[in-house]
Amino acid sequence: MDASDVIFLKQHLIDPEICIRCNTCEATCPTGAITHDSNNYVVDAAKCNLCMACVPPCPTGSIDNWRTVPRARTYSVEEQLGWDSLPEALSEAELAEAAGGVDVALVAQAGSAPALADIDPQACTFRSGDWGATVPPWSAAHAFTNVYGPKAAVRTITTTVTGNHRVTQIGKDYDTHHIVLDFGSTPFPVLEGQSIGVVPPGVDDKGRPHHPRQYSSASARNGERPGYNNISLTIKRVLEDHDGRPVRGVASNYMCDLKVGDRVEVIGPFGASFLMPNHPRSHIVMICTGTGSAPMRAMTEWRRRLRHSGKFEGGKLLLFFGARTPEELPYFGPLQKLPKDFIDVNLAFSRVPGEPKRYVQDLMRERAADLAPLLADPNAYFFVCGLKSMEEGVVMTLRDIAAHAGLDWETVGAALRRDGRLHLETY
Repeated sequence: MDASDVIFLKQHLIDPEICIRCNTCEATCPTGAITHDSNNYVVDAAKCNLCMACVPPCPTGSIDNWRTVPRARTYSVEEQLGWDSLPEALSEAELAEAAGGVDVALVAQAGSAPALADIDPQACTFRSGDWGATVPPWSAAHAFTNVYGPKAAVRTITTTVTGNHRVTQIGKDYDTHHIVLDFGSTPFPVLEGQSIGVVPPGVDDKGRPHHPRQYSSASARNGERPGYNNISLTIKRVLEDHDGRPVRGVASNYMCDLKVGDRVEVIGPFGASFLMPNHPRSHIVMICTGTGSAPMRAMTEWRRRLRHSGKFEGGKLLLFFGARTPEELPYFGPLQKLPKDFIDVNLAFSRVPGEPKRYVQDLMRERAADLAPLLADPNAYFFVCGLKSMEEGVVMTLRDIAAHAGLDWETVGAALRRDGRLHLETY
């Protein structure tokens, strides 16, 4: 049989037991093959071209699963949405029987992902995987991942709440909390930019245990309190869905209501690319909205501690931070107290009565003269975290800044992605 007549397909699947529903794969997929419902993230075999673009960014490895199946009997999207675990792989005998005795070795192959230079940002849907790096900065510390989780030797660990206070001024309904979890004597190595999964207690409306929810660490690698085995999280209480309909977020409300002494089950850590550089005189540009400030706070705090030690010569720190109003911006007060010669803080507010709407992209354009040299500097790193809606605007603003400075964006953009200098993490 000729390869063009192949009747077997190597189907790409997502393991629902490991997936933490972070949306990274769906945001990255260049063909729109990945979708989700309230239960699972799944891959549409009719759209997937096996380009592998979604595999490296996945923080858990749940995306890296495959099953050889007869082309006419691929697992449908509807089937996958109902899974609690992956089906067992079909044996060679089962495959041969399903295919009428055809050689199982004839498995379909797919082409490669498009190169950055082949992507016209004006002609296609923006996808973070086309622009964001999937490798960490060369000087990043080694990241441990998936130490605890469904497929690890120890599935979860229990932490103790040692702090929970509001870090916004807006009030109880839409408040954002800074929550500190202590691991006791249990090892849990986590770096700035990594995340953990919180396992809410109870079951969903179908009687199944709740899936873990992912939150970025907001603390430095040596603990929220230096020398302590703890971590802080920045969590906003969710009271409506993406369409504005009233709904109480399972994990966010659970976490925001915790009291000191309460116990919380967690898994992780996750993430091996959204990591800060550690070599002297490296620059960090942080662009965020809302609780996307968590990894930026972690990076800033680690650099602050290094600066205090007098043993590390850091480069520039620039922060572009957006929120609807000052009252809704997490850590607004503490930000005002950071030394001006340590960090360059730029705040944008989009819903202040009587004032024009301003977003982080607007601030970036105003600071174009400072950002352009950093785009060309191999020691400068850009981190973007926050709402999905900000992602395209930020990247296109960087493109425009480069163009106005006489830089070739295809060259600069490719270098940012290739060298681990532009990282996108949105939700």
